[in-house]
Amino acid sequence: MNDLYLRTLRGEATERRPLWIMRQAGRYLPEYRALRAQHSFEELCASPELAAEVTMMPMERFPLDAAIVFADLMTPVAALGIDVRFDPGPVIDAPIRSSADVRKLRVPAGEEIAPEVPATLRLVKERLAGRANLIGFTGAPFSIAAYLVQGRGGKDFADLRAFLRADPVAFGELMDVLARLAAAYGIAQHHAGADAVQVFDSWAGLLSLADWEVHVKPHLVNLLEALGAAGVPRVFFANGAPHLARAHAALPSEALAVCWRSDLAALRAELGPHTGTGKALQGNLDPAYLSAGPEATARGTRELLGRVPARGHVVNLGHGITPDVPLESVAAMIEVVHAEAATSAGSPS
Repeated sequence: MNDLYLRTLRGEATERRPLWIMRQAGRYLPEYRALRAQHSFEELCASPELAAEVTMMPMERFPLDAAIVFADLMTPVAALGIDVRFDPGPVIDAPIRSSADVRKLRVPAGEEIAPEVPATLRLVKERLAGRANLIGFTGAPFSIAAYLVQGRGGKDFADLRAFLRADPVAFGELMDVLARLAAAYGIAQHHAGADAVQVFDSWAGLLSLADWEVHVKPHLVNLLEALGAAGVPRVFFANGAPHLARAHAALPSEALAVCWRSDLAALRAELGPHTGTGKALQGNLDPAYLSAGPEATARGTRELLGRVPARGHVVNLGHGITPDVPLESVAAMIEVVHAEAATSAGSPS
């Protein structure tokens, strides 16, 4: 039984740091590209059997300590009655732009929300057979709202920010709906076998701290507290938001994951050692190290391990792995983590 990941979230001393990689089931794998040549992204996500196959691909190739279910950030919004297509990222042809649009939305019951994802988790749980933990995920309310209002990805999501400024009440109502959706979705995944749920806030850094405190934090707290009340171990990941790191660390979650722009060692020092009552940290190697090749990856990983105390640290990237990464880089990262002395891995310092 390999439960390094889950024990690390609990703050237990472990024989080594756990390792998994965001977007590990994806385009850098030749077997994934071969499957994508036969099926669209939507087909892969919609089929529990295919999604389970993709989820297991990195687990069959590498000794990773956690699998994360293959799905998309926008997968649950179909349950709200919103159509999403991919070109190649998510596109909403009828974006939400008014209070009337928001008030048409209803939060469905948990079993109505993307039932293919819990079905995928059940398949993967059986196939893992205890060799690694299994992670579910959901988008944070703000990042899902970014796409729903903007209609597609963008550099600074000007329409989203304009909607907030024009009608903060409607914006808050939208965030409330999305927080309840994400909570029900995450709990359903936990019931289906996910050992923990990671909440992805891919666009977390778009607002100032003052605006985040008023317009985002209350809904994140509601989401995370709902997950916690259901017994779900929680990881919150924030991308591009070093100015919010301290505020994110105070959220109710077992772990905080940050992007490569944040100083993980300084954050650990501020929070103090994780001995079961604090917060685990995840990350945050720059994915560019892996793109640069195995030697650069090994060097960057050693530097990360040297800066961040072992206890309460889940090794990961500071964002998703990119399609150009050679497989040898992933192997190099794993080799460095596995080679770290077990006595150091169990140290609380």
